[in-house]
Amino acid sequence: QVQLVESGGGLVQAGGSLRLSCAASGSIFSINVMRWYRRAPGQQRELVAAFISGGSTNYADSVKGRFTISRENAKNMVHLHMNSLKPEDTAVYYCNGNFEITGSHRYLDVWGQGTLVTVSS
Repeated sequence: QVQLVESGGGLVQAGGSLRLSCAASGSIFSINVMRWYRRAPGQQRELVAAFISGGSTNYADSVKGRFTISRENAKNMVHLHMNSLKPEDTAVYYCNGNFEITGSHRYLDVWGQGTLVTVSS
């Protein structure tokens, strides 16, 4: 059983910065990948960034160069540092992870509750 708790969302002016955090807890044996998704109102969910075991990262073209995903392995946390925010970044941001559960060889996909980021013009 794994739980994800997100924090850091809020209102920020265009050009500003914001850091989202996601803490994973539970019977975690290993973490395969942790990701940030976002969904603008009425829009499809979009993969924003991923941190893959081994340290590789992937970013959506729309955020590349502005957003950085990072891991704090000892705390089972992942962060999304967002710089040079634009109004089009406004969305609900979701933390997602794929976790191997202690005592098994199976991975579970787990989602956070979502946190709203609003970027004003």
